[in-house]
Amino acid sequence: MVIKQKRIDEILKVNCDKEGIVKASQIINQGGIAIFPTDTVYGIGCDPYNKKSVEKIYEIKFRDITKLVPVLAYSKETAAKIGHIDEFTEKIVEKFWPGPLTIILKLIDENLKKSLNLKNKIAIRVPNHKCTLELLKKCNFLVGTSANISGCSPYTDPDECFKKLQNYDIFVDGGIITSKAVSTIIEIENREIKIIREGYLTKEEILRL
Repeated sequence: MVIKQKRIDEILKVNCDKEGIVKASQIINQGGIAIFPTDTVYGIGCDPYNKKSVEKIYEIKFRDITKLVPVLAYSKETAAKIGHIDEFTEKIVEKFWPGPLTIILKLIDENLKKSLNLKNKIAIRVPNHKCTLELLKKCNFLVGTSANISGCSPYTDPDECFKKLQNYDIFVDGGIITSKAVSTIIEIENREIKIIREGYLTKEEILRL
């Protein structure tokens, strides 16, 4: 399959304001790919129910198809529509969402199995960034993986990020992100917290409920 490359001069760049959010949400809902700021790094995303769009993100990032991508949700209530949040997980969610914590949950939305190549689990996060949340308010869910080539460092500088990646549709510029790390990823089994990737939050901070 021949992939048509989209050069920098063909990519729409908007500010993280009302007009920019509306335009980005329209493009995403039409199957487009967006890069946007989060509370940790710049992310690249699309409609998680659109299999072709998800596949394009893998191509842009040169990401191994076996490495699953997380989903960003607007709120705890929205996240609960696709992932099961039990009583123990609820306490963690109440403390750390919105924030830099990704939680692997039991998948309850069968429609996402095919589009995201999932089995029975899904990684979900509610980001603590006004721009991202405004975008999620219009889209409900977004694939939310870091906007970088797999194996390379993620970007916090919008100008650098904009220049380094190709073939996406719109860039939402939210300025430089002042973050010390990527999100921490956890999985909870039998009320035990397992750290999959330590990032912004340490296990000690999470356990200090």
